Amino acid sequence: MANITRWNPVSEFDDLMNRYNRLLGLTRGNGEREGKDLFSRSDWAPAVDIKETPEAFNIEAELPGMSKDDVKVTVQDGVLSIQGERKHEEETNDSKHHRIERVYGSFLRRFTLPENVDENSIRANFKDGVLSLTLTKAEPAEPKAIEVDVQ
Repeated sequence: MANITRWNPVSEFDDLMNRYNRLLGLTRGNGEREGKDLFSRSDWAPAVDIKETPEAFNIEAELPGMSKDDVKVTVQDGVLSIQGERKHEEETNDSKHHRIERVYGSFLRRFTLPENVDENSIRANFKDGVLSLTLTKAEPAEPKAIEVDVQ
């Protein structure tokens, strides 16, 4: 029986970048990534829905099979980052895998926040494999008028 493999053109570009990074010595010899990599990649990207209400933006990320301890949410310089890792179950000698379609490994999703989001009021909730983030909108800052003296 022949195996069918789905071709992913991005993975070929990623492989090319990994070879380039190794050639320039930008990764460790054992293949482990360092902070010096020119490009970083994720093993997978969770599906995300973004909705807007008059009061807030709502982001929902599907993270099946993960717990809240596997996920980290940060905000820095107007960028919201969701990162984590879904670990593969250890194989046992008494079972044989016929097909593995679920994706495992690390992920990183980043979103540039609009200027009208209050970064200090972001709330996160994790339930049934869905990460829900609520980003409350802030009142737009009114520009200050400065009088100019003419001499």
